[in-house]
Amino acid sequence: MEDRVRVALDAMGGDNAPGEQIRGAVEALKLTENAEIILVGREEVIRKELAKYTYDTSRISIRNATEVIETGEPPVNAIRKKKDSSIVVAEKMIRAGEADGFVSSGSTGAVLAGGQLLVGRIKGVDRAALGILMPTLSGISLMIDCGANVDARPEHMIQFARMGAIYYQEMIGKKNPTVGLINIGAEEDKGNALTKETYQRLKVCSDLNFIGNVEPREVPAGAADIYVTEAFAGNAILKTYEGTASAMVKLVKGSFMKNLKSKIGALLVKDSLKDTLKVMDATEYGGAPMIGLNGLVCKTHGNATYKEVSHAIVQCVNFTERHLTDKIRAALSPEEQ
Repeated sequence: MEDRVRVALDAMGGDNAPGEQIRGAVEALKLTENAEIILVGREEVIRKELAKYTYDTSRISIRNATEVIETGEPPVNAIRKKKDSSIVVAEKMIRAGEADGFVSSGSTGAVLAGGQLLVGRIKGVDRAALGILMPTLSGISLMIDCGANVDARPEHMIQFARMGAIYYQEMIGKKNPTVGLINIGAEEDKGNALTKETYQRLKVCSDLNFIGNVEPREVPAGAADIYVTEAFAGNAILKTYEGTASAMVKLVKGSFMKNLKSKIGALLVKDSLKDTLKVMDATEYGGAPMIGLNGLVCKTHGNATYKEVSHAIVQCVNFTERHLTDKIRAALSPEEQ
């Protein structure tokens, strides 16, 4: 067996911490044999929660961190002042080589700021980007950037596309994935100055399988393998996508409970419906890695349940075992430009 991948988990971050985080850690041990999990946070709180479970004690350990960065705190100030917070301690572990990956459901701003300041970007990468895998009608697509850079420039967008292509090829296994540029129309001259200039640059990138503009309404159908955008539009699309999916699930479930006839119908399609809903459940694919850093930082939703946490840990294992950071470094190093 290969050496285990060491994943630092922010046990104190998120709306459901520490319960869902610790349950997710225990569940992750069942999903992969190659994970070693380091729970970072207030030791006494973590030990009390861990006592509820039976698990392999050689694969879960604790790193004490006495402070917690709250969601409403200014990210950069919090990173600088709360040096013993779970986020800062874990990201310093990445920098020091004491952990291979970091998963957090805590303050997005603090996780991203810490990633830039403490872990650092790969040489040659101008902006690290959040990339998230999204279920679609035709498979799985990657949205990049979905939360890190709201004021990106065309050269950043090209890097997002290149990093996204490497990530997609390695994690999904599809060679030469298609790349679409999120825009308000399919025509080449549509959009604002950013999308127009980015289109022209993507069009001449011989290393990318660029298929042109993709409108947001085409995202659920899986019009492209990779959707390139700046973070404002990407995050808005992602949240609309998730909100619509949640509403549709509630509508479907509600329709089956209306009367006796619909309840009988629900029993007949229960298994098929369950399988379908599982395919379209984004939590099955883990969190959003901050692609372009010198180490792996993975952000999950603030309200993440144990399922999303456990899959994010597995995602870190797969990311590390495929040496994605090294491959992105090799592709985007100044010598390769």
